[in-house]
Amino acid sequence: MKVHGSCHCGQLAFEAEVDPDAVRICHCTDCQTMTGAAYRVNVAAPAATFRLTAGEPKVYVRIADSGNARAHAFCANCGTQIYSAAPVDPPAYAIRVGTLRERTQLPPKSQIWCRSALPWTLDLRELRRIERQTP
Repeated sequence: MKVHGSCHCGQLAFEAEVDPDAVRICHCTDCQTMTGAAYRVNVAAPAATFRLTAGEPKVYVRIADSGNARAHAFCANCGTQIYSAAPVDPPAYAIRVGTLRERTQLPPKSQIWCRSALPWTLDLRELRRIERQTP
């Protein structure tokens, strides 16, 4: 599936090909801290299909608990996280689904790092729903 994405301010834009069955939620503590949220939703894009169409991201390299280095790319202007990948010659990019125009067509199919999941994230169906914020 062809996808198109951008940061919040529009300085970064990209396109890629993704497999809709490869969308997953990550509950690791790095994703929780870096997003400021309970989890992150990613989809893998083969490196051969990923192409920046505007801007150049700022990159932060983090050594994960596994010992592997991960390059996290984000917009230096608005801070939107775009992807993570191996720092050199990545075989794929883990694209942040929230940055994609096609995000409604990409529901998660699996979850990883569930041992780090915040217990309240496992079932949100009973929470009161408010369709939009009012002034």
